[in-house]
Amino acid sequence: MEKEDQETSAVEPLSPISQLFLSPTLYCVIIFTLGFKTRCNPSSIVEGIKNTWIKFPRFSCKLEMKKNGKAVWVPTTYEVEDHVIVPDIDYSNIENPDQFIEDYTSNIANTPMDMSKPLWEFHVLNIKTSNAESLCIGKLHHSLGDGMSLMSLLLAISRKTSDPEALPTTAATRKHVDSNDKDWWLVGRFWFMIRIIFTTVIELFKYCLTLCFMRDTKTPLKGKPGDRVQSRKVIHRIISLDDVKLVKNTMEMKVNDVLLGMTQAGLSRYLSRKYDEDTVAEKKKIRLRGTVIVNLRETTKIEDLANMMAKGSKSRWGNFVGIVIFPLWIRSEDDPLEYVQRAKSTMDIKKLSMESLICYGVIKFAMKMFGEKVVETLVKRIFDHTTLAFSNVMGPDEETSFFGHPMSYVAASALGGSQALIIHFVSYVNKIVINLAVDTTVIPDPYLLCDDLVESLNIIKLAALEKGVHKMEV
Repeated sequence: MEKEDQETSAVEPLSPISQLFLSPTLYCVIIFTLGFKTRCNPSSIVEGIKNTWIKFPRFSCKLEMKKNGKAVWVPTTYEVEDHVIVPDIDYSNIENPDQFIEDYTSNIANTPMDMSKPLWEFHVLNIKTSNAESLCIGKLHHSLGDGMSLMSLLLAISRKTSDPEALPTTAATRKHVDSNDKDWWLVGRFWFMIRIIFTTVIELFKYCLTLCFMRDTKTPLKGKPGDRVQSRKVIHRIISLDDVKLVKNTMEMKVNDVLLGMTQAGLSRYLSRKYDEDTVAEKKKIRLRGTVIVNLRETTKIEDLANMMAKGSKSRWGNFVGIVIFPLWIRSEDDPLEYVQRAKSTMDIKKLSMESLICYGVIKFAMKMFGEKVVETLVKRIFDHTTLAFSNVMGPDEETSFFGHPMSYVAASALGGSQALIIHFVSYVNKIVINLAVDTTVIPDPYLLCDDLVESLNIIKLAALEKGVHKMEV
């Protein structure tokens, strides 16, 4: 009886979103790549994980299905060495290391995880690529946590290269003081609440239309409605964060606005290649939207996670996220800056809306009242009726080492659902990594799409420079 009581107390139920990520049609994993500046020592990775990673309860548990169909986390014993994989590869015979890594990463992404053990693994490859001397490719089931939590955990087990004892910092970890708070009048607050309510009602109405019947236009980027994509190609490209900040500062907006604007311009450029001159006019009627996963909790503090692994303290965890439907401006604009201006306008509306929070509340309520199958059907319709998924995660601002290995870059992508295109942006110091996960049966030329995204940023940057020079002259 005592043993049964201990096992019951150790069992932890999954959050509603985590439960959805286990369903066959919404099954979702996270693939991330750490590029190192030196050769990797697998023993150091294993020892580091033993001292940090496995002290986090979720990474020492396996999933078990109860009789009522609900999954729970159950503590288990395992060997860390079984989860740190060093493939036996003859690197000397590899002619194109970059292509090899892409194929290796795609193969990992498309291989189902063994659900009978903890849902994470690391692959260590001592192969030199154009951007790193060695790599560590990780695979995590999305039920372990949302993107922001997992990035915070990654940073919590990393250290500054300049100070091996100090935790890395990000823009999200710094405190910002809003000097305008003291200037708010009662009337201003009231008007602000009216705007929130009005915007939320409008966005929820659009959400309902999407659930019922409103689909995106059939384009060369739109996947076929149905089950999740069985096989994806995963690629990434590194661009300069300074270029993005140049546009951001010139246009007086956020980095996320610039990335969304670049995405709109890149997709417009790609689609313009796919349409002949007779159908150019039809492009103005294209409805193309993306689903954006929004983190709803306060930023997970790196210090809290580090203390938890060192001292056994507690920290909030899970998938506390909502789904926002983001309309993308697909046009052939003469002014490249129009794409980022449109992105900022749309993002300002989304920031006012409580769409993401209400979405999470509805999923939680529906899961409790109607069960997983009903919620799975609703969320699947959202993915089927939209074209792509999009997210942006901020990495460290300073050079960072991972268990003694100085990092060159961080790439990450979440793969799941029925959408043929998934775009993730991850920043690291002065770089941003564009991550594409595509269904090649729908998008057979992902490198061309990636080129169009990069070229669009260059065109937007040149336009911003001209605008900046014009301001100075005036």
